[in-house]
Amino acid sequence: MKFNWNMPAKLRPSYQQELDAYYTHWDKGHVLQAWQHLERAHILGQPYPLAHTTVHWQMLLFGFKTRNSKEVIGQVPRLLVGGIKSWAGMIPLGNTGGANVPALKPLPIPEDLQQIIAAAH
Repeated sequence: MKFNWNMPAKLRPSYQQELDAYYTHWDKGHVLQAWQHLERAHILGQPYPLAHTTVHWQMLLFGFKTRNSKEVIGQVPRLLVGGIKSWAGMIPLGNTGGANVPALKPLPIPEDLQQIIAAAH
């Protein structure tokens, strides 16, 4: 078991860029694009407890803002255990984090994010 603490410094700018893109698209009313950037931030931040929990918090808020009860309900358990699973290195890689995907299902990581992750390590 690998215990994760902090996101590598080389990965932080890409993670933050995805969160910033989420806020920008949300502010412009581009809901689908905003969500896609939250998913990408989730993939990048998933191995790191604070980043992982931050994205799930934003996904919960997204569910409230879009009045999506399935998303709200789906985010609560993810918020409660996601950070712990990150810390313990027990996460399904590539999972996009939304309630539309089983919480424990690994998914393919987009090629551009694979390159970002590889370059950061």
